[in-house]
Amino acid sequence: MTEDDFVTSALRNPVNAAIMDVLRATALPDAWLVSGCLVQTVWNVRTGRAVDHGILDYDVFYFDPDTSWEAEDAVIRRMAACLNGIDAKVEVRNQARVHLWYPAKHGRPYPPLARSTDGIDRFLTANTQVGIRPVDGGYEVYAPRGFDDIDRMIVRPNYTANFTAANYAAKAARWKALWPEITVIAAEE
Repeated sequence: MTEDDFVTSALRNPVNAAIMDVLRATALPDAWLVSGCLVQTVWNVRTGRAVDHGILDYDVFYFDPDTSWEAEDAVIRRMAACLNGIDAKVEVRNQARVHLWYPAKHGRPYPPLARSTDGIDRFLTANTQVGIRPVDGGYEVYAPRGFDDIDRMIVRPNYTANFTAANYAAKAARWKALWPEITVIAAEE
């Protein structure tokens, strides 16, 4: 799978395409559409399912050094207004703030990030370490692990500071029920 193949398939989902349009229009700093909504759309295209099959939410990362909740809430509200009429859950998060709330919510440390792609690097599964953003009439893709696992429908752990085998197993089991074609690589304890 090439980068162009990935983008073409991911943007067949009209929600992904709409989010890209909004990101282009709003010019949020270091903003990316990331993770499962991209990979799962590609899986759905490959397996002939509805493009939104199994997608729980659509994650947008951006990076703003203003780590106040008020600033992030203003961005969340702005994005929601721009996406009014889109029947999907879109979660917009300032990656500069994650270290402030993550430990209380998940009981694990989360060192501060320097950019949005640092958050992509910490995803629970290697195959979802991917993001796209609009640039100069096209798209930039961040995929540090490439596209092989996405193309071959392989789910494997990404052992980062926030990895837990239990969370990985739960996510992989949910995905396997929705996409029985995937191959899940077991996590090491």
